[in-house]
Amino acid sequence: MEEEYFSDREQWERVLKWLREQGPWALAAVAVVAAGYAGWHYLQSRQEQHYVSAASRYEALVEAFGSSNFDGGTKLADDLVREFPSSGYADQANLAVARYQVEHDELDKALARLQQVVKSTKDPELALVARLRVARVQLALGKADDALKTLDEVNPGAFAARFAQARGDILMSKGDRDGALKAYRAARDGGDTVDSGLLDLKIDELAHS
Repeated sequence: MEEEYFSDREQWERVLKWLREQGPWALAAVAVVAAGYAGWHYLQSRQEQHYVSAASRYEALVEAFGSSNFDGGTKLADDLVREFPSSGYADQANLAVARYQVEHDELDKALARLQQVVKSTKDPELALVARLRVARVQLALGKADDALKTLDEVNPGAFAARFAQARGDILMSKGDRDGALKAYRAARDGGDTVDSGLLDLKIDELAHS
């Protein structure tokens, strides 16, 4: 306990004495630890700056789309994806542009954006959301078989009901009314659907026709 009462100078002298006794290996260990700490601190600082820059770009993108500056928003999205490809903001930027492109009937462009999110995102749930949108766009392009394949390639997990609802729409487009009804009922039993009221109407129509 007496060591607690040494002065700073005494403590430092004791450290120097210990280092001299231990030789160069102890000095090297201290240097490695110090360098590691400095490197970790620098990396943390760089990561924070990277995150702030990506967030700022995404905020500008949202503002551009909010003010109907679609060309500007798309350019900002492309810049963000190019400069911060591994960030979650890059995924969100692609989703935002894809939504705009779908609304303006640029389906092929939207499909490419969504497929990029499916391929690159590190967020498993976001990948499922993007995959579901891919299937919807493929259906709109008249590629029903591709859309079914897109849905069937993965386990939808918590999104099972939404996948089932989309599968029902795809099967309905192919004229498979029984298959569509089965899928819609599976979606209804799952509970997590986008529009339960519309789903009930579809089920009722198919069940009584």
